[in-house]
Amino acid sequence: MPEDVSLTTVAARAGVSISTVSRIVNGETRRASAATIARVRDAIEAVGYRPNPVGRALRRRQSQVVGMLVANLDNPAMATIASSTEAALRSAGYVMMLCDTHDRADLQDDYLSALRAQLVRGFVMVASVPSKGLADLSAEGAPMVFVTRRAPAGRGPFVGIDDRAAGAAVADRFIDEGRRAPAVAFPQQGSSATRDRVLGFLARLAERGRPAASVIQGEGSGLSHLQVGYEAAEKIFSAGDKPDAILCVSDQIAYGVRRRALERGLDVPGDCSLVSIDGSPLNKWVAPWLVSVEIPYIAYGQEVLASLNAIWTGSASMDRLLPYRF
Repeated sequence: MPEDVSLTTVAARAGVSISTVSRIVNGETRRASAATIARVRDAIEAVGYRPNPVGRALRRRQSQVVGMLVANLDNPAMATIASSTEAALRSAGYVMMLCDTHDRADLQDDYLSALRAQLVRGFVMVASVPSKGLADLSAEGAPMVFVTRRAPAGRGPFVGIDDRAAGAAVADRFIDEGRRAPAVAFPQQGSSATRDRVLGFLARLAERGRPAASVIQGEGSGLSHLQVGYEAAEKIFSAGDKPDAILCVSDQIAYGVRRRALERGLDVPGDCSLVSIDGSPLNKWVAPWLVSVEIPYIAYGQEVLASLNAIWTGSASMDRLLPYRF
């Protein structure tokens, strides 16, 4: 439908009022003659008008609002998930309300309370953190889908990747490339996703003859993955053995690691190769030196919608694991 086609366009073509077109579009035809209905429908077809399901839902005051809570919209991955989910929900006739919790439990609970007061139809929790409000809602059986991080307490359908398998894939790559001193950089305040990536990485290295004690490990504090990477890199580069390959459990951690490497006069990837698990499309513009396990965040929206539909229809809810690409 052309962007400038609206009810006004249809009304002008049919020679009737906008309110008449609106009633007929919404199935209220008792007050219109057969000839008027025919003219309006012919005009709709002629101009290519298609009703907006979101607008229709709002006019009917249906509970078509879904709340999404995101831990950090500065993170391109989370912004992509939010955009993808909004598009999927909008196409199905829902309105999405977006809140940034900044990875804080108190803000998360404030937003959960506010969204609950708005009678939202469901909650999409992107990288949620443990909190009392979340635990209470989960215990009540609120329709809730967890994205990238699994439910902090209780159970709930999960949309994401097999993080342990992704970490193991990086370990296999390092071994197959003959890397002698692998390392891993991760946040001190981790999540289910970052912990599983590290565990999968270390477990596979151990399976292939590299016990965890031989792997250089560096963690960084704080919520900013840029700062986490910078601090983790200082610990890694200060270790006795110099790493020749580092797993960074997110793109932004890799950016922080490289910054510290350059300050130490190291060449990336010449002296030390960096591999992240994220794969933002921005990397080809700002980080061509970075190899990534690419996660299809753009496809998350449809999977989130499918999970919500399963909850709403009473179907068995299940985890939805998307394929990643290395």
